[in-house]
Amino acid sequence: MKKLLLIFCGIFLLNISVVKADEGMWLLSLLNKNYEQMKQQGFRLTVEDIYNVNAASLKDAVVGLGSEGNPFRHSCSGEIISEKGLFSTNHHCGFSQIQSHSSVENDYFRDGFWAQNLREELKNDGMTASILVRMEDVTDSILAHINEKMTFAERGAVIDSISKIITARATEGTEYRAQVADMFASNQFFLLVYITYRDVRLVGAPPMSMGKFGGDTDNWEWPRHTADFALFRIYTDKDGNPATFSEDNIPLKPKHFFPISIKGIEEGDFAMIMGFPGTTERFLTSYGLQETMEVTNKLVHDIRTVKINVLRDEMAANQEIRIKYATKYARCSNYWKYTSQQNKALKKLNIMQVKQEIEQNYSQWAAQQENSAYSNALPKIRNAYQNRRNVRQAQLYISEGLLAGPEILRFAFRQTNDIQKYHLEKNKAKKAEMKAKILKNIDLFFKDFDLEVERKLLVNMIDYTYKNLDRNYFPSFFESVLEKKFKGNVQKYVDFLLANTIFTSKEKIIALINNEKLLENYFKQGEKDKDCKKCKFMNDAAFYAGFSADSKLSFLRESISGDNDNIREGMHYFVGGILKMNDEYLGYEYFDVDLDEFVYVENRPIAPDANSTIRFTYGNILSYEPRDAVTYRYYTTLKGVMEKENPSSTEFIVPQKLKELFEARDFGQYADKNGELPVCFISNNDITGGNSGSPVLDGDGNLIGIAFDGNGEAMSGDIDFEKNLQRCINVDVRYMLFIIDKFAGAKHLIDEMKIVK
Repeated sequence: MKKLLLIFCGIFLLNISVVKADEGMWLLSLLNKNYEQMKQQGFRLTVEDIYNVNAASLKDAVVGLGSEGNPFRHSCSGEIISEKGLFSTNHHCGFSQIQSHSSVENDYFRDGFWAQNLREELKNDGMTASILVRMEDVTDSILAHINEKMTFAERGAVIDSISKIITARATEGTEYRAQVADMFASNQFFLLVYITYRDVRLVGAPPMSMGKFGGDTDNWEWPRHTADFALFRIYTDKDGNPATFSEDNIPLKPKHFFPISIKGIEEGDFAMIMGFPGTTERFLTSYGLQETMEVTNKLVHDIRTVKINVLRDEMAANQEIRIKYATKYARCSNYWKYTSQQNKALKKLNIMQVKQEIEQNYSQWAAQQENSAYSNALPKIRNAYQNRRNVRQAQLYISEGLLAGPEILRFAFRQTNDIQKYHLEKNKAKKAEMKAKILKNIDLFFKDFDLEVERKLLVNMIDYTYKNLDRNYFPSFFESVLEKKFKGNVQKYVDFLLANTIFTSKEKIIALINNEKLLENYFKQGEKDKDCKKCKFMNDAAFYAGFSADSKLSFLRESISGDNDNIREGMHYFVGGILKMNDEYLGYEYFDVDLDEFVYVENRPIAPDANSTIRFTYGNILSYEPRDAVTYRYYTTLKGVMEKENPSSTEFIVPQKLKELFEARDFGQYADKNGELPVCFISNNDITGGNSGSPVLDGDGNLIGIAFDGNGEAMSGDIDFEKNLQRCINVDVRYMLFIIDKFAGAKHLIDEMKIVK
């Protein structure tokens, strides 16, 4: 029986992919577990060279990009490449900053932007750049306060309480910020301490025709020919401390910056990536996978298709609209294509069967455990997913179709709440602060808002939601206004909505805020009208629709809170069981269908799911074969850019100067050994969203590329890593340097960097 169990465990562990050590987003503080394998694959530095609390190391040059309001949710990564705080990331990571500085007169999307000196670098309000100071396993400190008699909700409350104490102690008397991150479904916990910089300025970016070359067509595809990079700089106060923007601030003097290698790359070369991957779900059950494929991915793709079609038409017809909606479109379309590509990969690779085999083997192990929570975990998860399915569909229709499709409904609802709080506030200082924040939000909204585009979005998104959402989950305005007053005619309803709201006019909103008598009347309610059903602000059609949609979402969220708790509790024991299984066996057998024999494999560590905390992943530069008779080599060149040129498509425009440099073969020192200019390359590193902009390093810790995408054939990777197909797509640093030097003429930036030849 034990041999049989070992075989089962071998198959199980193989399926969650712990056999191959170049898979996994690993924690820096646990480098020793992977070090020998890394050396075998070509790493030539020490563990201390990567992560060292007491001396400069590679981690000190890795940047997590976030916002002042949420600095721990790192949307992208970056790498410091000079002793003056210059860092590179992806063009798409700096997209909103580039857009915020663009206008019809200064179209940085069309023309690119290159600061010629420090004074010309552009500030970016709210953007943050965080660097890890240290990390520490605090599992014992938290679990010491947990016992099996606690409910899962009580357990969560204790974890939150202890985490706050731990982070407060870690940052007391410092400029640091800290978080306690949950690993392995609350089975392990790590303290991460960061230094977060708040003055981050745009230094340079190529035109969008280069930085987003290939557009939606090439997104998630290989081969790629995209110059997906942008340059920023971190500034500090005169003493080197984080500070908000000031003309007196100076460039950061980093502990470490990456030298940039132009020596070239070969197939099989070692490649390591460090960054801040967002979210993976490698432990997702078959029940969760079913919901992901049939509900989340399907509905998000279908609903966003409606929005994308509207924006494409409007942006193609008007340059001003193209600039205003560029960031919104990019955010919408990226995940839109991802959902479709992921479903295709999940089906093709039969990941459902993989998950079901894992659960079968887990159940056999769990049945032998004294703690029944392990054997109850999967049934609890299954039932919860089944119970919440219809509600999850309704949530997506309302959130994607009404609140994230058009903009004015959510804006009206949120601003009304903020304005009411401002009106009721008695403290003058706090009131002034609240007013300034409201006015700032209003400015940001109307800067990138067009009424006629919004009208078309409202008509199309409301119509689609109204026709597809189950009536049992209708927000109240569907019945009380759309149906009762307009007999389901969405066009007439939208015309009414826009004619009966103040939230299409910046001036009207500001006039309301600046007049206390108007505010008093606007929010006045009678003694018998506790729910404010007759309050004047309830007559604002945009507010009422947004309020109605948000209220329905809140109701739906509460209705499945128990199911969500059951999923979390079930996953805690399911993942905990996986860890216990892995610890019980020093090695295991599995049947290799390719070799037609049993193979013994030494036990390997398991990486926790990505959760926006810093990780490293290592592998090699490799070609791949996505399907029969098709082989993709590991790099592309500028020749491919020219071959893809299509002047009739906005996605494949090639700037005239780039064509001239290509024709003249003027590649400078950045050409490869064959005289060609490298553009992109692929490696088998394990990455996900949030890794965008991460440094790709060679075995000596030199920068050789910037990660920016994955390949569609393995878009299942966030759920199940496919070792033969998974590829990370990277900008070759030689293409980046060529553009900075030869195309942009910004040699002063090249002079800042340390180039390794």
